[in-house]
Amino acid sequence: MNISPIEEPSYVQSVETFKIEYLSDGLKVKGYIAQPKQLGLYPCIIFNRGGNREFSKLDDKRAAVLLGKLASYGYVVIASNYRGNDGGDGKEEFGGKDINDVLNLFNVLEEIENADTSRVGMYGWSRGGMMTYLALTKTNKLKAAVVGGAPSDLTRLEREEMERNVFSELIPNYEANKDAELRKRSAVFWVEKFPTNVPVLILHGGADWRVKASQALNLAAEFQNHNIPYRLKIFEGADHAISQFRDEVDEDVINWFNRFVKNSETLPNTTQKNN
Repeated sequence: MNISPIEEPSYVQSVETFKIEYLSDGLKVKGYIAQPKQLGLYPCIIFNRGGNREFSKLDDKRAAVLLGKLASYGYVVIASNYRGNDGGDGKEEFGGKDINDVLNLFNVLEEIENADTSRVGMYGWSRGGMMTYLALTKTNKLKAAVVGGAPSDLTRLEREEMERNVFSELIPNYEANKDAELRKRSAVFWVEKFPTNVPVLILHGGADWRVKASQALNLAAEFQNHNIPYRLKIFEGADHAISQFRDEVDEDVINWFNRFVKNSETLPNTTQKNN
């Protein structure tokens, strides 16, 4: 038998990752920060994890890989595991009061010496994309956003197990107020609340069975109607994680943040006009 050591990605050597605990609504919430080792003032990315409870939570290894890769491009990257997870206080609400766990990361960034809090972007995948949509309507501190595989209409109930195992267990008063609570978490119903000066990159797998691509298409149509600057990219035959095109996804993500967060590129003109 031959045994070969597994080498860490080269970028891991250029960044440092820390586990953090911070206050949100008086609760102790767990999370992570990754940043370049070299001293400097860096733009920031708030990363919103997918999943719920312990499923897809960030641990030391995932944080070092996911957040570290973004940090290696010259960003301070911060993420929450949301309340009630990884030993934190409280209980998550799948887009309820736990959105404050995301918003309070802005306060944590103010305490980071290397963080340029005048340049902040947000990145969320799956449920994390839903959290990103919610955050965009509750803060004016973001310069750009990226979402991947994100639901925009939970009322469609495309997966029965989500209602049974997630919505009914995590969303307060769910049984009594199903439609109202799901609409609160469904961006397609409140697009008019989105800022028109924050460009959004929407990425989705064409064969995603967890969150159908039509959810991204329908939201993009509403963005179009409300002059929200966006780019929509559907990857043919790709799954929920768009694992078949990861290099292309990574390039798209960092290019978007470089354009609108790091370099403060002028926003595209979304006014519809005749040629």
